[in-house]
Amino acid sequence: MVLSCTNENESIKPEIKNITESVYASGFIKSKNQYEVFGKSNGVIEKIFVSEGMQVKKGDPIFQLDNKNSKITTENARLASAAADYTLNKDKIIDAEKAIVLAEKKLENDSLLFQRQKNLWKKSIGSKIELEQKELSFENSKVGLATAHTNYEELKRQIKLLSDQSKNNLEIAKILEADFMVRSEVDGVVYKINKEAGDLINGSGAAAVIGTEDFIIELNIDELDIVKIKKGQQVFIRMDSYKSEVFKAKIVTIDPMMNIRTRSFQAEAVFTKNPSELFPNLTVEANILIHTKEDVLTIPRNYLVNDTTVRLEGGKLQKVVTGLMDYDLVEIKDGINKNTTIELPE
Repeated sequence: MVLSCTNENESIKPEIKNITESVYASGFIKSKNQYEVFGKSNGVIEKIFVSEGMQVKKGDPIFQLDNKNSKITTENARLASAAADYTLNKDKIIDAEKAIVLAEKKLENDSLLFQRQKNLWKKSIGSKIELEQKELSFENSKVGLATAHTNYEELKRQIKLLSDQSKNNLEIAKILEADFMVRSEVDGVVYKINKEAGDLINGSGAAAVIGTEDFIIELNIDELDIVKIKKGQQVFIRMDSYKSEVFKAKIVTIDPMMNIRTRSFQAEAVFTKNPSELFPNLTVEANILIHTKEDVLTIPRNYLVNDTTVRLEGGKLQKVVTGLMDYDLVEIKDGINKNTTIELPE
């Protein structure tokens, strides 16, 4: 661009350049697989195993919660399981088996006595009462044997049920006790610890933040612009941490559900090349490239006054019709031409 100095104000003439259409979005840097740590059980922190910035593996302990009551419950369940163990109750089953053998012998004996009494009765020996008594004893013995078998099967069922239930209760107690040890769900880095030993962990606030060393950019896109956004589109990222530097990224996912409260959609982007240092929750401003216009009349954006006018040489304001805008340039559709000299607004 041609620059000159008029009354100590910088002045230029518009130039023919390429300009891009883009959609603005704000957002923040987020660790991939980043999550907030909550305990599965409420409890007081007894011990902290990690520090901020520490590398952790999936399953590594983060917090130990006070679990004295849980330990007692587990021990009681272990004792109950041992007492109800199937193998330790075999004596009861053996006794039931012996009862069946005795019932079988009694039935066999009563059957012989009944048969003998019937034979005597046929020879008119003995009384009818004796015959009926022997028959009644025989019938009772049959019922006794059936009862012994039923008792045996019922005892086996009950002992097995109690044994299985006590083992299950012990496993449940172990699981509940394990819940008092809060462990990492990913291989990653401890980015933030929000609690100290003695603090209560509950559902009201995250105890820590853990994520991987890979980063994504979470963007909020206005509902008016979402139809223009597609996967793979290039994104230009600026961060306060890097001042005037611009980094390239690309859209990788678009959440199809709108946030009703903010009237915006969420999209994720990844850096084409990562900055040298990144941290979770750094704020970003992004321009998502929609398309490029070639050979259009442009001026720097800082020469535009209130998005509608420019200052001509000598100070007069001139209305202009603008088109596309990017970080640095604005397209001028009407109002001035490439021979017009404009001044930088004060």
